Amino acid sequence: MSPSSSRRAFLSSSAAVLAATTLRGQGGASKAPSVVLPRPVALGYDNFSVRASNWKAPRLLEYATTLGADSLFISDLEAFESLEEASLRKLREDADARNVTIHVGTWSVCPTSKAFRPANGSAQEQLSKAIRTARIVGSPVIRVVLGTWEDRLTPGGIGRHMDSLVSVLKGGRSEALDANVKIAVENHAGDMRADELAALVEMSGRDFVGVNYDSGNSLWTLENPVDALEILAPYIVTTSLRDGVVTEIPTGCRVKWTAMGDGQVDFVRFMPRFAELCPGVPIHIETISGVGRDLPFLEDAFWNAWPRLEGQSLARFIRVMRRKAPMAPTTTKPNDPAEQRREIERSLAYCKQTLGLGLRTTKVGPA
Repeated sequence: MSPSSSRRAFLSSSAAVLAATTLRGQGGASKAPSVVLPRPVALGYDNFSVRASNWKAPRLLEYATTLGADSLFISDLEAFESLEEASLRKLREDADARNVTIHVGTWSVCPTSKAFRPANGSAQEQLSKAIRTARIVGSPVIRVVLGTWEDRLTPGGIGRHMDSLVSVLKGGRSEALDANVKIAVENHAGDMRADELAALVEMSGRDFVGVNYDSGNSLWTLENPVDALEILAPYIVTTSLRDGVVTEIPTGCRVKWTAMGDGQVDFVRFMPRFAELCPGVPIHIETISGVGRDLPFLEDAFWNAWPRLEGQSLARFIRVMRRKAPMAPTTTKPNDPAEQRREIERSLAYCKQTLGLGLRTTKVGPA
């Protein structure tokens, strides 16, 4: 066995994970990462991780610097102080001075989805505003979503909403291409599985549409995140990742999101593949600890939402549930600002110290 294989084998053991957790609790030790990546991967955070702090973009950028982050994902337009061009250009200049890349996002632009917010304008208007914001602030992407798992149970199923979203995206093609901004559709809150999202990108056009990959949301669609990565890698242009704990319940399983390294997703295997398959794409961590959902896949009614899900895919998801017990508890105060900051700081420390992510040597620490 090679030295690198030995390191990976050691990391996968419970003793190694427990040791890593202990080091994190002591503020982190100065040592080489346990995972060897084929190329450097930028590391940042999604502003939703610190949502209870109610920070606007300038403060989020300051925090990114404190964390030693390479990238900041501002995934909702409400987090900007202003969408006026002068304000956005100032933010871009500040980010450039700090050597931090900004990625931008907005909400649902699918007019048939339950998640769509018509009060903010038509879907086309909302998409146009988001593309303009991304262009001015220098973001190479604009993240959008279709909806949530509830859309799968509406008349016509998820296919109807996919067609609706494709139409909106095609309407924004020229504007996106002119702005040199790629529209990144997220696998969001159980709305689409990886194969469905890949099909949506192909139907829309790969020249201007890509994927924002969310590992936590893969768990909500009964997918092993490593498998979803293999399917979506050709389309991924940005990310929002988190770990998850999957436990068995009488009707199926319960998924609870948690800090990186505290759950059962095999990120030790995931990250080298990501680095290989998605060169130049940053890893953003979006901790939403304490949020959970039951997936009663042993009940017949559950399958109304998943008429084409294959048994082999479900079996590979169950492997996540049985991979190992979580090594640390999830947060008990998910809406507490200080707790949210501790979660993201601990997650980024794990990503640097264990997974070898990040382009900087700055120590991760509190604001």
